[in-house]
Amino acid sequence: MPVPVTLAGRSVRLEPLSLAHVPQLAAAGAADRTSYAFTPVPHGPDSAEAYVRSALADQEAGRSLVFATVRAHDGLVVGSTRFCELDYWDGPVVWPPVTRGPLTGGIEAVPDTAEIGGTWLAAAAQGTGVNAEAKLLMLAHAFETWGVRRVSLRADARNTRSRAAIERLGAVCEGVRRVHTRGLDGLVRGTAFYSILDEEWPTARRTIEARLARARDGREPGDSRCLVPA
Repeated sequence: MPVPVTLAGRSVRLEPLSLAHVPQLAAAGAADRTSYAFTPVPHGPDSAEAYVRSALADQEAGRSLVFATVRAHDGLVVGSTRFCELDYWDGPVVWPPVTRGPLTGGIEAVPDTAEIGGTWLAAAAQGTGVNAEAKLLMLAHAFETWGVRRVSLRADARNTRSRAAIERLGAVCEGVRRVHTRGLDGLVRGTAFYSILDEEWPTARRTIEARLARARDGREPGDSRCLVPA
């Protein structure tokens, strides 16, 4: 299973999520909740603690790798993100195919495919480039350290901001699964699925790096006010 790791960039640091992050996560989720219509975000200390405990249980079971999103210049926790839907292609082929843990490799095993999801940011961190750089760090780790074949992302089909942000990463839309599940608002929603393949990663990386460079030069906003729900 992938071991917890810290991923550090110029403006953001992704730290392994822990209970020590609960107070700042609670504060990050409480400031301005108007952009949280499509993704679950903890609200209050009790909710933040439950959120972290659930995420860590999922990680302990080998289903995800969860991060606290930390602003680099002041160390403030501004949200969370994770790798999830980890799939391993070792061992015998099974039918029907299922997402499973590694059959070989033990604690050193790394996934063949992964999804990035469960992302949310405090209102003050949206539109600052934090989201784009965090995605760059995670994608680079997945493709260049783990050597995955595909990274997937998804969004509520109604969430146009999130979908636009995913597309700006260079991800390809695989389609919308109609009447897929219930949304956070209780309504039945479709889900838009995206992916980046290993052979597409070098181009996607250059695209993201160019966006971040233009943002640092003040030539365009860092990223949109968006969320990428799981």
